[in-house]
Amino acid sequence: MGQTVFAQLMEHLPRYEFQKCVGRYQGDARLRGFSCWDQYLAMCFAQLTYRESLRDIEACLGSISGKLYHMGFRGKVARSNLADANEAHDWRIFADFAQALISIARPMYVHDPIGVEMDHALYAFDSTTIDLCLSLFPWAKFRRHKAAVKMHTLLHLRGNIPTFVGITDGKVSDVTMLDEILPEAGAFYVMDRGYVDFGRLYVFTLSAAFFVTRTKKNVLLQRRYSHEVDKSTGVHSDHTVILTSIQSIKAYPDTMRRVTYVDPETHKRFRFLTNNFVLPALTIAKIYKSRWQVELFFKWIKQHLRIKAFYGTSENAVKTQIWIAVSVYVLVAIIRKRLELDASLYQILQILSVTLFEKTPILQVFQEDISQTDLSADSNQLILFDL
Repeated sequence: MGQTVFAQLMEHLPRYEFQKCVGRYQGDARLRGFSCWDQYLAMCFAQLTYRESLRDIEACLGSISGKLYHMGFRGKVARSNLADANEAHDWRIFADFAQALISIARPMYVHDPIGVEMDHALYAFDSTTIDLCLSLFPWAKFRRHKAAVKMHTLLHLRGNIPTFVGITDGKVSDVTMLDEILPEAGAFYVMDRGYVDFGRLYVFTLSAAFFVTRTKKNVLLQRRYSHEVDKSTGVHSDHTVILTSIQSIKAYPDTMRRVTYVDPETHKRFRFLTNNFVLPALTIAKIYKSRWQVELFFKWIKQHLRIKAFYGTSENAVKTQIWIAVSVYVLVAIIRKRLELDASLYQILQILSVTLFEKTPILQVFQEDISQTDLSADSNQLILFDL
């Protein structure tokens, strides 16, 4: 008899790396019949099949108890075991393992197009807020009567692979998370104007990395040089500028480049700031436009993975669930390349959700004509892997 599709999918995980992560935080030091691996398998199953609760996970896996051993489970999948594991097993185990998967996935997408003609690495940095109930999640206080966590994400736009994820309570300012990023020399980082902090942006310049962001209305700039532009492209000006306020110029003493662009469809005017003086002005505008990929990433995972409703209320349980969701996203991105699939990520997840228990070669599962499969999804949801 063959393996289930779920077992074949899990074989693409580097088990040795997982055990290193477990050992690093002594995850199985007090093993009570339900290991970190059992927990990870159960939570992956919940993500792939959109389970609503621990009771739902227990009931669904209990209905196929005869197959669980062959799916990799060794402990008893009970609601109490899974709840205890989510409370006790350090969330950093799953964070580190997700990073191990990211290191596998990134080289696979290094040659994927990004819609901008450039050879450099391009990252988008942003955050999304996940609302919570204050009475159930008091540790995540956001406002007076509201709780929330923020998911700060640095997305590599070749393949839309998250390379950094920071999970904080809702009160943490977005701009302070720039301190957690180690800029990569030669890479571009695109951010909205909420991240305009000239002291922090100067770190990118000192690291030989480039930023592209929108300027704020209250930023005082003085034009030093004007550069010729082709206004038919939408670019209205290209200036070399310096900051003029004493505080700002102390934080960022070098010159910057300000590009003004008018969208031909909406006629909205945008002013971008960057420390790159080489790329054409239109390319700078296109780089900023690509920032929307991170917005689509947040929309996608909120709709198609379980990160809005949580199986536990502690900080450890919430972070564990989010990191496992990220790892499932990256795992599917990995098999998409390994199996050379043309299907979108959404289509792959939809097919997996209804075939996990089948004993069919995993590649055969995807060999049917995807275009004839009735999968409801709008174009925005599919754009992540249809570039």
